[in-house]
Amino acid sequence: MEAQVSGAVALVVALIVVVGAAFSLLAALGIVRFPDLYTRMHAASKAGTIGSGLLLLAAGLHSLDGAILVRALAGFVFFVLTAPISAHLLAKAAHQAGYRLTKLSVIDQLPQKEEPRRL
Repeated sequence: MEAQVSGAVALVVALIVVVGAAFSLLAALGIVRFPDLYTRMHAASKAGTIGSGLLLLAAGLHSLDGAILVRALAGFVFFVLTAPISAHLLAKAAHQAGYRLTKLSVIDQLPQKEEPRRL
């Protein structure tokens, strides 16, 4: 019975690793192929978060240890909560610093930074 359980766990871990690696590959391709800072950051924060989180989850499952699985789940939750928020704040700071969207972008919904008035 234990051999069947470990075989089933190995299949689930293999599937999660393949899906996580696919998301990580898509994130890397997005970083290389997208035209500007904002779209690259979007690829890294969305697909990269899912990919790295799934790979961490697969490592926790593969260990067959409850304590390690709980730490892996905590890391996954940490990734999901922090990466998109930090990417959003970095993009907002880049916009305020003057990095502009590519010509392919349709609309910029953030107001332009105004120069301070001098008296």
